[in-house]
Amino acid sequence: MHRFDKPVNRQGTFSSKWDKYHGSDVLPMWVADTDFVVPGAIIDALKQRVDHGVFGYTQPPTTLTALIVERMQRLYDWQIDPAWIVYLPGLVPGLHLACRSLVGPGGNVLSPSPIYPPFVTAPLLSERQLTKVPMQLQEQRWVLDFAQLETALQQAGPGALLLFCNPHNPGGTVYTHEELLQLGDICERYDGYICSDEIHCDLLLEPGLQHIPLASLNDTIARRTITLMAPSKTFNIAGLGCSFAIISDDALRQKFNRARKGIVPDVSLLAYTAAEAAYQDGDDWLHSQLGYLRKNRDYCVERINAIPGLTLQPIEATYLAWIDASGLGVENPQQFFEQHGVGMSPGADFGNKQFVRLNFGCTMHVLKQALDRIEQAVSQR
Repeated sequence: MHRFDKPVNRQGTFSSKWDKYHGSDVLPMWVADTDFVVPGAIIDALKQRVDHGVFGYTQPPTTLTALIVERMQRLYDWQIDPAWIVYLPGLVPGLHLACRSLVGPGGNVLSPSPIYPPFVTAPLLSERQLTKVPMQLQEQRWVLDFAQLETALQQAGPGALLLFCNPHNPGGTVYTHEELLQLGDICERYDGYICSDEIHCDLLLEPGLQHIPLASLNDTIARRTITLMAPSKTFNIAGLGCSFAIISDDALRQKFNRARKGIVPDVSLLAYTAAEAAYQDGDDWLHSQLGYLRKNRDYCVERINAIPGLTLQPIEATYLAWIDASGLGVENPQQFFEQHGVGMSPGADFGNKQFVRLNFGCTMHVLKQALDRIEQAVSQR
C-alpha cells in the first residue's frame, strides 16, 4: 500500500525545496521534486548496496541498460540499441553538452518560451546565439508556434539546434503524433538538430494520452535528435543523479561524448542502483502515484480557476501548474504570494513574469493549505 498522503518532514535535511524557507511560515511549492517516499524497492536496493561496504569506481550496469532498452520497446514500441545510451549525472548537463557539441561557437540555438530555465542558460553559457520561439495557447494547450519556429530556423541557417521539451515544462502539454511529425519535418527541411528533453514522459495525467519519443517517429528524425530521459522526476530520486541520452546517430553521439570527457562526471554507483530498482520494480508505485497526482491536479485546476484574476489551463502531464496571474494587476506575482506564505517559482525565470509555477507533487493537505493561502491573498489585496 503506497501512502502518498503520509506527511514526511523534510525540514533540516538540506532539502533545496524545503530548507529555502526553513524557519519561516512559507509553504515551498516551487522546485520540481515531490514530497513522496520513493518505492520500497529503491530503498531496499540502496540498503543492500550500502551494506556491501565498498564504493569504488563503477561501470554502467548492463542490467540497467537492458531495462531501459526493454522499457522503450514496451512503452513506446521504440527499438533502441544499447550502444545509443549515454549515461549522465543529470539531465541539465545534457542540454549544455548538446549546445557545445552540435553547434559551434556563436552558432544558433532555438528554445521555446516559456520554458524550463536551463533551456535559456545552456546556450548563453556556451556562448551560442539564443533565439526564443514563442509558445501559444491552442485549445487550452501550450504548444510551439510552428510558423515562428519555421521562420526562426530559416533565419538561423543549417546546423541550428532546437531545444525541445515534451511533456512541456512548465505548461504540461503532451505533444501529439501529428505535432511531432510537423516539428520533425520543419527541422529536417532547414537541416536543424533537436535535443528533446523528455524527463516528464512517465508523468502523464490525462487518461488516453500517450507519450511519443520524438526520435521514435522515423530514422530521419532520429538521426538529428538527442533524446534526454531520467527516472528522477518519475520516482523522486533527483538528488541521486542518474539520467541518460539516447543518440542513434554515431557521429552525433561521438561529438556528444567528446564534449563530456573530463568535464561531466560519471554517474555514481548509488544512482545506478536506484535507477535500476525504479525501472525493475517501480511500476506499481508509479501507477498509484499517478492516481494521487490526478486528484491533486483536478483539485488545483478547480480551485485556481475559481479565484478572480487567476487562470490555469488543463494540465496533461507533470505535477506542475503554470498559473496566469496577469489578471491580479500586481507587478511581481511570485513575490506577492510568497509574502502571503506560498513559495512558488517565479514566471520570470521561465519567460513570463506575470505567471507563477506551482508544484502540486505534495500531500493533498499541503496543497489545500497552499491554495487556501493563495485564495486569501487575492481576496485581501
